[in-house]
Amino acid sequence: MIQVEHLTRNFEYYTKATGLKGSVKNLFHREKLIKEAVKDVSFCVEKGEIIGLLGPNGAGKTTTLKMLSGILFPSSGSARVDGFIPWERKDEFKRKFSIVMGQKNQLWWDLPACDSFYLNKCIFDISDGEYRRTISELSELLDVKDLLNVQVRRLSLGERMKMEILAALIHRPEILFLDEPTIGLDLISQQKIREFLRSYREEHHTTIILTSHYMKDIEELCPRTVIINHGQVVYDGGLLEMNRVMGDKKRLTIKTSAPIDPSCLAPFGTVCSLNGCQATLEIARNNLTQVSSRLLSLLPVEDFTVTDIPIEESVALFYQNR
Repeated sequence: MIQVEHLTRNFEYYTKATGLKGSVKNLFHREKLIKEAVKDVSFCVEKGEIIGLLGPNGAGKTTTLKMLSGILFPSSGSARVDGFIPWERKDEFKRKFSIVMGQKNQLWWDLPACDSFYLNKCIFDISDGEYRRTISELSELLDVKDLLNVQVRRLSLGERMKMEILAALIHRPEILFLDEPTIGLDLISQQKIREFLRSYREEHHTTIILTSHYMKDIEELCPRTVIINHGQVVYDGGLLEMNRVMGDKKRLTIKTSAPIDPSCLAPFGTVCSLNGCQATLEIARNNLTQVSSRLLSLLPVEDFTVTDIPIEESVALFYQNR
């Protein structure tokens, strides 16, 4: 459904010194700089698949989505979205997708959301019957049926986000680009939007690319993750496979009946934390059985647990390394 090959996007900008002197100097000589927002990005998305697009701020996630939706032209490379070249902006292509950006509104601020929905109905030439069925179904799923006639500016942030998603789905797009749809929302609103996206994709087989800084969104919705850092793809695979890529390690937490001597833990692995009678070690997976047995025989262990490295930490390591 989506094929991206060596996609690159550069932005030109200029530096300017402060004050009047800097402004006058800028009239005669400007230092031009080039920002590589997206650099040689390649990946594919199958029909009906949902993937998470991760990366630190400024990594190039939003720029990538804007190129895939035809808002921006690339500096080089190619992309196909359901057979269309996005930046050609053909009408047939525009009917295929929707993009929702958590930090930008598409609804009219002073009008009820239903007025914006009707505008989208007219733009996409949707029949009255289909429009009514879509509004009824989606408003029920998103639990906003009683808010359709309320001015958008009087809605809470979570309610507005639900309306934004509803507006994007009026024409039943086959492809949905979601750029931080849960930003700033409370835990309950985030959960409701995740539940809606999960059920909607399963029913309509919509292809979705989701960017988010909330790992809960990615964990619950995206079996596959593409991580972009400094404009480049640094990882493409499942979340559960990250630990293997980063060294295949485990976390062992032990609780003892007596305070633990820090020196006796050092030979077993990396000490992540030590607080009196409780300690957490990071050890290689293939040494787990041996280390556990030795610790149980050496220390008065009352309880111990073994867990994977938290996904947030694995992702953070990708962010930190170029």
